Amino acid sequence: MAAKTRIGEGLPHPLGATWDGDGGVNFALFSAHATKVELCLFGDDGTKETARIELPEFTDEIWHGHIAGLRPDTIYGYRVHGPYEPEAGHRFNPNKLLLDPYARGHFGDLRWDPAVFGYQMESGDDLTFDERDSAPFMPKCVVVDPNFDWRGEPRHAQIPWDRTIVYETHVRGFTKLHPKVPEEIRGTYKGLGHKAVVDYIKALGVSSVELLPVHTFIRDSHLLDKGLTNYWGYNSIGFFAPDSGYAHEREQTLREFKEMVARLHDAGLEVILDVVYNHTAEGNELGPTLSFKGIDNASYYRLMPDRPRYFINDTGTGNTLNLSHIRVIQMVTDSLRYWATETHVDGFRFDLGTILAREPYGFDTQSGFLKACCQDPVLGAVKLIAEPWDCGPGGYQVGGFPPGWAEWNDKFRDTVRDFWRGETPASALAPRLSASADLFNHRGRKPWASVNFVAAHDGFTVNDLVTYNDKHNEANAEDNNDGSSDNRSWNCGVEGPSDDAAIEGLRLRQIKNILGTLLLSLGTPMLLAGDEFGRTQQGNNNAYCQDNEISWLDWDAADRGKAIAAFVKEAIRLRLKYPVLRRSRFVNGVPDNDGIKDVTWINAAGVEMQEEHWADGLMHCFGMILDGRAQATGVRKPGEDASLLLVLNSHDDLVEFVLPESTGGTAWQLLLDTNLAEDAAKGRFGLGETYGVTGRSLLLFVLETGSGQAGAPHLILR
Repeated sequence: MAAKTRIGEGLPHPLGATWDGDGGVNFALFSAHATKVELCLFGDDGTKETARIELPEFTDEIWHGHIAGLRPDTIYGYRVHGPYEPEAGHRFNPNKLLLDPYARGHFGDLRWDPAVFGYQMESGDDLTFDERDSAPFMPKCVVVDPNFDWRGEPRHAQIPWDRTIVYETHVRGFTKLHPKVPEEIRGTYKGLGHKAVVDYIKALGVSSVELLPVHTFIRDSHLLDKGLTNYWGYNSIGFFAPDSGYAHEREQTLREFKEMVARLHDAGLEVILDVVYNHTAEGNELGPTLSFKGIDNASYYRLMPDRPRYFINDTGTGNTLNLSHIRVIQMVTDSLRYWATETHVDGFRFDLGTILAREPYGFDTQSGFLKACCQDPVLGAVKLIAEPWDCGPGGYQVGGFPPGWAEWNDKFRDTVRDFWRGETPASALAPRLSASADLFNHRGRKPWASVNFVAAHDGFTVNDLVTYNDKHNEANAEDNNDGSSDNRSWNCGVEGPSDDAAIEGLRLRQIKNILGTLLLSLGTPMLLAGDEFGRTQQGNNNAYCQDNEISWLDWDAADRGKAIAAFVKEAIRLRLKYPVLRRSRFVNGVPDNDGIKDVTWINAAGVEMQEEHWADGLMHCFGMILDGRAQATGVRKPGEDASLLLVLNSHDDLVEFVLPESTGGTAWQLLLDTNLAEDAAKGRFGLGETYGVTGRSLLLFVLETGSGQAGAPHLILR
């Protein structure tokens, strides 16, 4: 059938390729500066271009048309005509096949070739113009059928923030070596949704699975040349499609992703996506032309105002998306709504989130993007977590995001690491234990806004924090020059694995101390997958390019790390059991109307810390009492929760700690001691009794009342 008989005007909305369920597909593409847009259709194997159709209409800077007779699985791409004037910011080149920014699926992989560059790559001069056809080397877009039977599965798991415990992991690495997952689906969405995997995560007690990027991304050529690859996936090229590299059957990528979400939801677990809207895989002026650069470079990217040939690089990756442009904001918010409504994910963690709130003049809590999120009824109902820093000017903004957002708190990470290696005193740790009120307690924000973590995908695992003083990134083929040298780690006396029982015993205790601090602090804890059993990356603190045993979870280590896992499960159980660890109000130590302090800090003598104690730089053993009688909400009434005493000792020697007196309490029941085996008797201890706190250990007690139960106490320090 001739193309002219198959094409209609179509609609400028929705953007992307939309199957109408019957007679064809509507195509709509934004480009403010293009002069013509051609839709290219391909055969089933994606190699032969079968039709090239000019989109007939241009409405509100959107090119659109409806093609009759097309169905899901149609393979397509675009060629966009316009000026090739790099010095004016325009890089149109119709010889380059371009990916639809709104594509819901992709076919094939990028094959690195000089033809995928808009300029003559061999010359190194981006002012040249390349006439080679890139289509043979490009992945293509696929029209998808969005229909999926969710079988009554709730759209969102809706875990309250106060009960949220985030578990950060990687789709591929989590199951690649999992012995209970069939080998053919290891490393896939289907593998992560396998019952054995879901049951394991659920049994930990965490609430929310945070996945490293799953948006379609590009594997960098310079890594492939070294036999490495972009494992983490922070190199997005498609914001609406799950990466097909994680699918068991690539043609079923979207369906497999939805099935994974459904299985996690069946277990009551949330799914949070780590998303990368700050840059794309097209790099700077010397990077390839894959999508945005060839569709409308001057609109999609931030360019140097006086030299638009060059890209603003606030991300450190070559380019920065222009979130000051209304259509780019629309693309990002459309993407977020798509994942929330069509795939039912429950939240997002924004990589280099400060970029999204940066206008040309700098970071602004009233930026267009933040305003768009704030007023959006869909996005207002899911979890939004910012990584509140980037390498641009004013790029560090921890505590600076507006109400409704949570933020990764690197001050918690650094201070906890420093405390347990004996490098910082109690005065530095106390604010971090109490949800960093100094950073987050403003504008009605709640303690949950502080996402506390001690390890994440980027950096040492907790095991490696206590095993290595220095990074060991030799496998990255950069002469160990990549990755941070500021790890705040301590190897406990020997670099790397040791057969010394004393050193290994200390390392085990330190792991428990660090994880115990994380899970028992106020705020929202985030646990790195594998830390619950002592996973190692062999000292590699920048394993972004290691799609191998360095990054994959070693489930044999899980068997060896049962003591750590048991401790983590118990700490999570206690966190969920005792509401004082999850209260929605920041503690401040100021007596309420009934004279009750929500938090009291004590020294080893069992008395309240005074100014001179806080000023003691050698104070490394102290206690935090959370009083269950304190007002728990804005309603003025006494609380009815149990009181807890958290004791932390980063000294290298035993400290005789006096358990504080109270009125109405009868004893302190020991709940945790990182120096004791998990099956050891914990015991009850009298008020005023001295407890020998082992060097480098953490303890948790609950106050028993006159009834002999841990309930509403009457805690008064004498």
